[in-house]
Amino acid sequence: MSQARPMPPPNGAPVAAPPSGGFFELYTRLCTGIARGCLVIGVSGLVLLIVAVLYQVIGRYVFNDTPTWAESGAVLLVLYVTMLGMAVGVRDAGHIGLESFLVLAPDWLRLKMELLIHGLVLVFGIIMSWQCALLAESVMGYKIPTLGLSEAFKYAPPALAGVLVAMFSLEHIFALLRGTEVEPAWH
Repeated sequence: MSQARPMPPPNGAPVAAPPSGGFFELYTRLCTGIARGCLVIGVSGLVLLIVAVLYQVIGRYVFNDTPTWAESGAVLLVLYVTMLGMAVGVRDAGHIGLESFLVLAPDWLRLKMELLIHGLVLVFGIIMSWQCALLAESVMGYKIPTLGLSEAFKYAPPALAGVLVAMFSLEHIFALLRGTEVEPAWH
């Protein structure tokens, strides 16, 4: 199972396959495994979210006894599912499509711009992770009233997602420099 596929050559010339093994292939396998794990956790989180909301609706409208933890739990699940999904979206290049106009650019410019875009996304991931970790640390002593968990659990998902975004952007940079593309995690 190949994790990176060669990009088509700019001038129609045959492409030499990147060397197998080594650090880059190991890093790609690691990122693929993490992304697939995030997808599994995200789908599981969505199922739990549906269960929590159903439990809340049934408790409120059928039994007239609203479960207080269900809303806070659902919000927390939304944070985890969204942040993990966002990180995998960056890896699978399913984000907004910053490269949209690059299809019109010459190949030499396209490579430089793609490297710049992935570099900026990497920096964004690092900053996001750092700042959210600081926020998590600053509210660690406070509790979410209805769950009894630390408020830091609200800021852990974006901090983790920032690390993943940085890792996945670095994977794209490695792939561009090697002349390959990152294969989406869901393949």
